Amino acid sequence: MGYCGGKKLNPTYRNILDSTESVLVEYDPDQISFSDILAHWKKSAYGYPGIKRQYRAAVFYTDPKQERFTNDVVEKMKQSNGGKEVYIDVEPVNPFYKAEEYHQDYLAKKQGNGASGGMCAI
Repeated sequence: MGYCGGKKLNPTYRNILDSTESVLVEYDPDQISFSDILAHWKKSAYGYPGIKRQYRAAVFYTDPKQERFTNDVVEKMKQSNGGKEVYIDVEPVNPFYKAEEYHQDYLAKKQGNGASGGMCAI
């Protein structure tokens, strides 16, 4: 758990600035593909208009192939939603800042489950 997607340096939970709460996904493409990761993510992806930047749904891509694939997935989500907008941002990855320890696995610690907003894929 951490913060990504902002321009201001060193965000924290109490001072998140312009970043989004995110999960950093580091993976070996010989073991799992970006498309498999995104397919799993989209099962719990959500996006709502006017939601704070901190909690928005976003995917941060690392290369043009990931960008194209992610945009295609978002477009298919829109089509399956009757053509209505889905509020998921697709942006190039920028620095990821690890969240404070008390914020790691927060939902699991409090409720026994987990969810994510943004995903930074590395």
